[in-house]
Amino acid sequence: MRKVKVAATQMSCSWNREEVLDKAEKLVRKAAAEGANIILLQELFETPYFCQKQKFEYFDLAKPLSENAAVKRFTEVAKELQVVLPISFYEKAGNTAFNTIAIIDADGTILGTYRKTHIPDGLPYAEKFYFTPGDTGFKVWKTKYADIGVGICWDQWFPEAARSMALLGAELLFYPTAIGSEPTLNVDSKSHWQHAMQGHAAANIMPVIASNRIGTETDDESSMTFYGSSFIADQTGTIVEETDRETESVLVHEFDLDAIAQMRREWGVFRDRRPEMYGTLMHH
Repeated sequence: MRKVKVAATQMSCSWNREEVLDKAEKLVRKAAAEGANIILLQELFETPYFCQKQKFEYFDLAKPLSENAAVKRFTEVAKELQVVLPISFYEKAGNTAFNTIAIIDADGTILGTYRKTHIPDGLPYAEKFYFTPGDTGFKVWKTKYADIGVGICWDQWFPEAARSMALLGAELLFYPTAIGSEPTLNVDSKSHWQHAMQGHAAANIMPVIASNRIGTETDDESSMTFYGSSFIADQTGTIVEETDRETESVLVHEFDLDAIAQMRREWGVFRDRRPEMYGTLMHH
């Protein structure tokens, strides 16, 4: 038996970066105190979700990996608590910038970065203005406790991303997120958002952990409310832990990775895959 405890957190964000980092660290420490080994903080948690408006001055928020305040702080926290922390940040890289996650192992080592592959466009999620589409490809990280795949927000709607990480050897899939109101589309996507990821868990026979922000954020005339609802789904896609739309929260759940691996083998979906028949995916 290989037991691993995972955690999802959710919180509101503000322009007081020190206060936000303190809050994030408090949640990480709470999760670790409950025994969590791998703890997920939400997407771009250092600041409000700045992508609801197109403002050139927000380009200045991007920093190289070596200069990012959250990565620096949580490298120390990971080492102290012996936990794995995927940390989302706005990465400056030469003349461009990416929506990036740094994977910090339980000894404080930065294993590397993944850059968000799928970049949404459309108000209030005007990310193509700020981010170049990721160039890393999907990755799986051998951490102290598990081999993990991490996608970022809009990636979570794409079964190809989840399948790719599963094929690369992921045992758990993590998705840091910033999603809420859709004033342009006038829909509440909360259930749809969860169902998409529950499908990835079921199809790949692999737990999924999703962390979203909460609170209302206003920028000039634009305002959006994030709906939280962070959750952990088991390998059948069943939600085993879920929080509400408004409460700062920590969710913790334990999985037996060996038992799940056995189920994945026995169920036969990977045995019966026919990659040579999937050319449609490459040409349409």
